[in-house]
Formats: sequence, C-alpha cells, structure tokens
Amino acid sequence: MHRTTLSLSERIAGAAALLAGKRTVRCPHPGCGVRIRYSHTTPEEATRLTALATDHTRH
Repeated sequence: MHRTTLSLSERIAGAAALLAGKRTVRCPHPGCGVRIRYSHTTPEEATRLTALATDHTRH
C-alpha cells in the first residue's frame, strides 16, 4: 500500500519548520520517506539538495 498523504504529525512538523525558516523537499516516489530539510543555503546548494531529494534513484 502506498501512502499518498502525510500524517497529521508530519504536516505539523513541516509547518513548524516552515515557520522557523526551513524548507523541506520530499521524494515524490510513493512510499519513499526521504526528505531533506534545509535553511540558510546558497541558491546553488538549494538546487543540489532539491535534485538529491527528488531523484529517487540516488537514495
């Protein structure tokens, strides 16, 4: 069974991180729990982290 929605605790944690100035990028692959949370990075590093999180073949 693939999860397509986040649990309430995951949504609350994501909202709290957003309020703290952090960005969270999740893998879009169904059932994959990889997520990368970052803050205060250069645009190049943000692009690299986003690519890492969204490319399921890399993790």
